[in-house]
Amino acid sequence: MDLSTAARATLWPARAGRRFARQLLEFQAAVSWGAAAALALAVAVYFFGSEGEFANALFASAVTLALGALIVVVSRRVLFAAVLMAAMVALIRTTAAIKQQTSELLLHAWDLVSLVSSPSAMAHFWNDHRGYAAALVAALLATTLLGWLAYRIDGTRIPRAQAAVAALLLVSLAWVGAHAKGERRHTEFYFERQFVSFFYASWSETVEALWRGGLIEAAGASPGPGLATAGSCAPAGNPPHIILIHQESVVPPGYFPTLSYDRSLDPFFHSADGKLRKLRVETYGGASWLTEFSLLAGLSTQAFGGMRQFVQPFMAGKIRDMLPLTLARCGYRNVMFYPMLRNFLGSDRFFTRAGFTDIRDANDQGAQVAEERDRFYYANALEEMERHFKASTVPLFLYIQTMATHGAYDYTYMPEVAVPGGGPGTHPDMHEFLRRLGMARMDYAFLRAELVRRFPRQQFLIVHYGDHQPTATRTLLGFAEDASIEAVMASGNAAALLTYYALDAVRYRLPPLAALETLDTAYLGTVILEAAGLPLPETYRERKRLMLLCAGRYHDCAAREEILKFHRRLIDAGLLEAF
Repeated sequence: MDLSTAARATLWPARAGRRFARQLLEFQAAVSWGAAAALALAVAVYFFGSEGEFANALFASAVTLALGALIVVVSRRVLFAAVLMAAMVALIRTTAAIKQQTSELLLHAWDLVSLVSSPSAMAHFWNDHRGYAAALVAALLATTLLGWLAYRIDGTRIPRAQAAVAALLLVSLAWVGAHAKGERRHTEFYFERQFVSFFYASWSETVEALWRGGLIEAAGASPGPGLATAGSCAPAGNPPHIILIHQESVVPPGYFPTLSYDRSLDPFFHSADGKLRKLRVETYGGASWLTEFSLLAGLSTQAFGGMRQFVQPFMAGKIRDMLPLTLARCGYRNVMFYPMLRNFLGSDRFFTRAGFTDIRDANDQGAQVAEERDRFYYANALEEMERHFKASTVPLFLYIQTMATHGAYDYTYMPEVAVPGGGPGTHPDMHEFLRRLGMARMDYAFLRAELVRRFPRQQFLIVHYGDHQPTATRTLLGFAEDASIEAVMASGNAAALLTYYALDAVRYRLPPLAALETLDTAYLGTVILEAAGLPLPETYRERKRLMLLCAGRYHDCAAREEILKFHRRLIDAGLLEAF
């Protein structure tokens, strides 16, 4: 026997042993296919049982299968791909459910992008949610281990060309599902529990934001001189206390000529100079957070594209010249009276970072329901003013949100209150809205009278506005009474986005105001600062210039490049973070 023959005789048992071991560890192809099919069936049962309508479940299933097929293209292993995709679906579903429980928001793809791209975001997540962070790390490690084990025992070896064809077909099916599912509903990220399909769909707007270079649209290069960061503020004399009232779902009925109503409501919408001022908002029938953001941030939500519904959680702490922060630099104490719980849509973090040092939510105010009468919230604010004025000479900025005029309008709110509704032939929803509007007018008169009576040495600037129209205006806008909010928003009906803003004063003389037919919400903060006689920082002087240049329009200003340059200058000055 020569040396080579002897070596082969020595090596053969070792090779045979390793081959036998692999056969023991590796499933036969049929077993691997069966296990993969069982996992796929379990995921499909979840999707079609829990992720909404058929089109939505089809979309989620097709995306999951397409991703699995792409893994097969790389690995050639079906069971390995099935294990990874099943683990991914379970991880997304669990993470999204936890996020919704803690913040009432669903998991968005931008959450992942912002987490992995920012060491500070990772540190914040670890420090504030250590238990969840540790559980996430453990789940990722377990998925890695399961994936490795599945890879080792998977007996399938699929030709890559076949896997690629399957991936293309499944991507086409996912496109069909996305088309059948349609656009995301206006408030789907809050009201729905479609955890996985929502996360999948959110990648389109996330990729859009990454492509344009940030959450907000902005000019591509530095367009000129930078903006000065906000410094100290020295008001001339004693500035007025500012009371900003968010009149929920309120629109002047006078906008609808065919509507029969009590004309004594009209003065409620007039400013101290007797003028009716129109406000252009960016939502209809709901999503008050969009109006809140535009007003406080001085930016249009439309500048965020598909991310506009998420501006509050995603931009919290990333805008450093918001209205409350600017007022704080002028010596104001900022207090908010909020009719919801402070964790509603994660708003607490947004409002705190916006500059409110004291937020009184529904529990703090002792509200039994969110839809307390306006007088309830006004009384709480008046009590706080009593306490404040006894202890301090610091000016107050009070942001009071109301809820009584919010829908639904299919029941009689406080039937014991005798107040006019609509005339004969008025739609029942509008009739009920008009009743509630009558109570809002009465309660505002109560607030104003109490300011005069209780605080004879104080001067007040009062600004109230409608955050969006009520759904009760649908038929007056030409829609069917059962038309969805999404249908109204998609119609492009400009009249549906008009509300009002009014400026009133107690012992304070309002300066002349710019004569603009309609004002976009993003400029209202500028108007408030100027009406209070406060020195405008450079960013707000620039907003005033744009307001006059654009005749009160923001996102759809004819000189749109000027708006985009302003955004870029804010970013370059460190006053706005794009990511």
